[in-house]
Amino acid sequence: MGIVQKQSIQNTLFTFIGFVIGAVNTLVLYTQILGKDFYGLTAFVLSTANLLMPFLAFGFQNTLVKFYPTYRTEEEKSKFLNGMLLLPILFMVPFFILLFIFQSEIIQWLSSRNPIIESYFWIIPGVAIMMAYFEIFYAWLKVHKKSVFGNFLKEVFLRILISLGLFLVYVELISKESFVGLLVLLYGIVTIGIAFYAFKVRMPKISAGLQMPWNPVIVYSVFIVFSSSIAVMLLDIDKFMIGKYLDIGENAFYSVAIFISLTISVPLRAMHQITHPITAELMSSNQWEKLQELYQKTSINLQIIGGWIMIGIFINIHQVYALLPIEYGKAIWVVFLIAFSKYFDLILGNNNSIIFNSKYYKAVLLIGVSLVFVTVYLNWWLIPLYGINGVAMATLISMFLYSLVKLLFVVNKMHLFPFTWQTIYTLLFTALSFVLFYFWDFNWHPLLNILAKSILFTLFYWYFQYRLQYSEELHQLLQKGLRWVKIIK
Repeated sequence: MGIVQKQSIQNTLFTFIGFVIGAVNTLVLYTQILGKDFYGLTAFVLSTANLLMPFLAFGFQNTLVKFYPTYRTEEEKSKFLNGMLLLPILFMVPFFILLFIFQSEIIQWLSSRNPIIESYFWIIPGVAIMMAYFEIFYAWLKVHKKSVFGNFLKEVFLRILISLGLFLVYVELISKESFVGLLVLLYGIVTIGIAFYAFKVRMPKISAGLQMPWNPVIVYSVFIVFSSSIAVMLLDIDKFMIGKYLDIGENAFYSVAIFISLTISVPLRAMHQITHPITAELMSSNQWEKLQELYQKTSINLQIIGGWIMIGIFINIHQVYALLPIEYGKAIWVVFLIAFSKYFDLILGNNNSIIFNSKYYKAVLLIGVSLVFVTVYLNWWLIPLYGINGVAMATLISMFLYSLVKLLFVVNKMHLFPFTWQTIYTLLFTALSFVLFYFWDFNWHPLLNILAKSILFTLFYWYFQYRLQYSEELHQLLQKGLRWVKIIK
């Protein structure tokens, strides 16, 4: 776990820094500078681009991670990497030809409720291309155990660029309309940055032919592109459907709530960057005992850290919304619903990595496709009844079912189980923490209230985590921290 711990800590640090910057962007700059309509439009553009990204990348970012360890010679590895860069272009070209041919019909369908979308149609695939190649180069770095720089670009640097763009709007150097168009350039900058670093880690070598087992690579990529799309759709289809069925400004309210609740996923995203290639290596070499150990350790560690973040959000949520324009408060229940769905996904540890690198990914994919239709139906049914709260309900149900299916496949087919008795103890302790801290507040300014309550909760939570030792790794990290501040010897 040495490299996992080291890079996970670095990734978590950058991810949290990115979260802080993102919080400023989401809770202050977007809401105060862009306003609800252009903020909602920006959320729609990025979510729709995110839905397109897996199809444009064609799943090759996951294919690269799965098949790279199977190559032994440097020549084979170079040819395989070259193929992973060139093959997506073969799928992007016909996509854009079809998009150009049917653009009028697509634009009319997308903008039927919100005509403002029409002017920004081509921004969506432009951003999607940048996202797709960023993920491919990121996978290039992951297989070489170099995940930190890509995480920095994605979580920190991109958000800094967005902050600068919003500042340009604030000082009236560019318009709100221009900011939406600027998104292609901002995503292009981080993609070029990760490409240069990936080539620095391993420069492609020009050689004749592409070295790869074509049939399994293409079959795996076809299934993964749909599998990746399922995960993205279950998370981003909501913002897309809000733009289709509700006023675009509702997306602004929903986006703030989503950002707050998805903070819970920060540790999972950070740890996944390094555990995914390690999981692939352990499975390819049939090291099932080590994989079981990694599975349980990632589960309990993410459960403890995620529980701390989730309860921290819940006990402060009313004070957070007191800092925002009053109309944003209509989405407060979205935070609870989405947070619960992400917490369940979190406590499954590296479950997704195991599924993607197993022979059962096809079966899970078929079930996932069914759940996408369920998600669309639930959104279509619940949005007219409950608005953005209905969107969150649909997301909660769909995400829970999808995570449960993946867990059952890993347990029943591979006989790997992520939970221990510590899982139950930690759940009970998390619930107790919520009861103790949620139902009271200081009669102070919201910021002071959030600060004081968070400090008290954090001291309480981590003191008992240290004493109860539910996680050996986290206990050791806490010991190192306490020795560093000279509280213990």
